[in-house]
Amino acid sequence: MGTILKVVDLTKDFGGLRAVDEVCFEVAAGTITGLIGPNGAGKTTTFNLLAGTFPPTAGRIAFDGQDITDLADFETFRRGLVRTFQIPRPFSGMTVLENLMTVPQDQLGERFWNNWVRGGAVRAQERRLREQAIDILEFLGLDHLGEAPAGDLSGGQLKLLELGRALMADPKMILLDEPGAGINPTLLGEIVERIAALNRRGITFLIIEHNMDLVMTLCDPILVMADGGLLMEGTADQVQQDPTVLDAFLGGVPA
Repeated sequence: MGTILKVVDLTKDFGGLRAVDEVCFEVAAGTITGLIGPNGAGKTTTFNLLAGTFPPTAGRIAFDGQDITDLADFETFRRGLVRTFQIPRPFSGMTVLENLMTVPQDQLGERFWNNWVRGGAVRAQERRLREQAIDILEFLGLDHLGEAPAGDLSGGQLKLLELGRALMADPKMILLDEPGAGINPTLLGEIVERIAALNRRGITFLIIEHNMDLVMTLCDPILVMADGGLLMEGTADQVQQDPTVLDAFLGGVPA
């Protein structure tokens, strides 16, 4: 199993604050890797650096064998590294189906003259995107809500929509930010099942999550961050038994 993501000495300073401190890790292709740690550990900043939301102060990032350290977010997106957000950001006034169809870049219809000079090609592309979006909604169990405004969805349904938007980009790897936050147990179980199914199809995941049941069930390996640095990497059993993790993240070693 090869490495799809390699992070070397990744560092981010904000003025006098070091949010990420020389973090090094690798993600193997085909895995579901967890990223955990207390609030303020640097997890979300690490995601922002990996996705190209802002540049690192120092260090290197390689994805699928290519250096992406200095790439902007739309460029990492093109390469198949796609992220979701803890708080979903749909176009609330558009339908669920339309939200998915807006994701692919460089659509012919975005250039208004193509609607006149290449109308057939524009319509054919839109049909393909619509079919792709419908397939994804069916997979996620949201097909009955395709024509509903995205703003009408529940919190759990919005998390599924966020995952669906990522899938419209045909990703190699998804940076999944707290898929379980604020979700009722039934929908959480559905989200876990979808992630596992997508992983079996070959999509690699790196997941930030505070729900330890989800992490310990779904993720292997697990990365633990604290105070901007990488504390350890291991299996679920190793993480749960490590004294430094228990002290930094889980509240101390039980008496």
